[in-house]
Parts: sequence; C-alpha cells; structure tokens
Amino acid sequence: MTKKDIVAIGRIAIDLNSVEINRPMEETATFRKYVGGSPVNISIGAAKLGLNVGIIANVSDDQHGRFATNYLEQTGVDTSQVTIDQEGHKIGLTFTEIKSPSESNILMYRDSVADLNLKPENVSADYIKDSKYLLISGTALAKSPSREAILKALQIAKANQVKVVFELDYRPYSWKNEEETSIYYQLVAEQADIVIGTRDEFDMIMHYQALEDVDIANELLKYSAELVVIKRGVQGSHAYTQSGEVFEGQAFKAKVIKTFGAGDSYAAAFLYALSQNRDIPTALQYGAASAAIVVSSHSSSEAMPTVNDIEALIASQSNEVM
Repeated sequence: MTKKDIVAIGRIAIDLNSVEINRPMEETATFRKYVGGSPVNISIGAAKLGLNVGIIANVSDDQHGRFATNYLEQTGVDTSQVTIDQEGHKIGLTFTEIKSPSESNILMYRDSVADLNLKPENVSADYIKDSKYLLISGTALAKSPSREAILKALQIAKANQVKVVFELDYRPYSWKNEEETSIYYQLVAEQADIVIGTRDEFDMIMHYQALEDVDIANELLKYSAELVVIKRGVQGSHAYTQSGEVFEGQAFKAKVIKTFGAGDSYAAAFLYALSQNRDIPTALQYGAASAAIVVSSHSSSEAMPTVNDIEALIASQSNEVM
C-alpha cells in the first residue's frame, strides 16, 4: 500500500449550485451539480496539487453516490475506503443561492444522510497508519455512528504518530444544540496537531467567550496542537505555534462570485505547502491564494487550483495583497 500524504474522513455530498446567480433561490430554476462536502473538497484540492490522498466515507447506493465516487477517482483520490451504504441512506444535498458576491446562502438536506451513517467498522486501522496526516471534519461529529467512526480514526492516528488535522467545518443545522457541539469539538481539538477554522467556528469551541485570537490559540496549544490557524476572510489569517510564534497571512484580491468553498481550498493548499516542507508564512500564502481562486469560480470542487495556478496568483499580486 502506497503511503498517503492525507487520509480524510467524513462527508461526501452533492452540491447543486444555482446557475442563475444574483437572484434568490425562490426565483432560481436551474442548478449545476458538483461533488461537495468539506473533507472531499479538501481531498480533491490536495490531489490536484499532486498529493497522494484517500478518503474514508459512506455514500448512497444510487446514481448520486456513483457520481461522487467516479469524480473522485477521476481526480486521483483513492476511494478504496468509501463504503456503499446498504441501509437506504441517501447522499446529502446542498443547494446554493448566490445572491451577490458577498451574500451566498446554502440550503442543506441532511436527514438520515449516508455520511453520518459511516460506522466504526468501516474505518481501517492499516489505512490510517500508513498516512502522514489524518484530516477530520467537524460535521462528521454531529451524529452517531459517524461520531464514533471519527473517534476511532482519531485514536488510531494518535497511537501511530499520524498527525491529526481538525478542520472545524461547523454546520449548525447538523447538531442538536451548541452545548453538544462544543463538547465534541473540544474533545477533538484538544487531541489534534493542527486546528484550522474561522473565528466564528473557534468561538463555538470556546462557548462564545469574548477572547482575542491569540487567547483562543493559546488555550488549544496547551494540549496536543502544534499549530492553530484562525481565518478571518478578507482580513486574512493568523497561525499560532506551540513555540509562541505568530504568523500573519494576508488575503489576495479576487473577483468574487460566491463565498463558499474558500475554507476547503485554503486547507488543501495550506496542507500541501506543509507537506512539501514549506515554512508557515508560505503555507498561509498558498492557502489564501487558493481560496481567492475558488471564490472566483462557480464551483468549489472543480475549481480547486493547481500549484501553477497558485504560484501565478501569488506572483501577480506579490506587491499588492489586501
């Protein structure tokens, strides 16, 4: 078995992005179908950048499930650990509304979905052991049995010195309440080696305490984390290390079509840079450039850039980042 750079675990879904942009969904009649879901988007993004990537997931035994797995295989993501659901659960659907460059909304169909029915027995210890990074997506913690599958994967990674990346991916409509969310997010964040999320997502972990970014980072750095990355959209991002270093990453200019997909593309490029032994400031640059490219496109998964795309954008804006 070839050693993986990243093994992701969690949600594979279908995105239905409105073709008729700049109007509310009530007036939208046509949508374009893409593969979606945070861990799968990150997997596709990392594979397009040249990494060896696999995903552990559960998909529906129907046309949508086959659409997703076929696309993953075409983009070079290993699907050998994708389980085909045998209990009638359907793949999650996400309809997107693009009202304006600054107002993009999503409508999710998440009842009894296949991804939240990934079982612990579907998680292979050998597959995770033979990887550099395990990428965990927060949404997968929302319900059982997916929750237990994630915790099993986490235990395997920790026991085998596989670095755990926790991409917060907070979707409130997947959870019963904020208290439950905070408990499970804290549980995983305290065992992760790298934690990546938006400021709003970190607020969920910290019970909405009025903390500065550095205080949030320092709370997590007391545990297993070596690196905490807090993103603030056009205001850029900051990375905090266990040794006390703080790095600032600036956003790149973009002709924004929609806002979703930025976080996934950021994570893919950030992890790519780290896996290539680039320093943290360079990784922040790669993440920001990748995000700028994806928000300038109609899709998320299909818009994931190549290394050449990222480096060309960095070079073109090297003296004029926001």
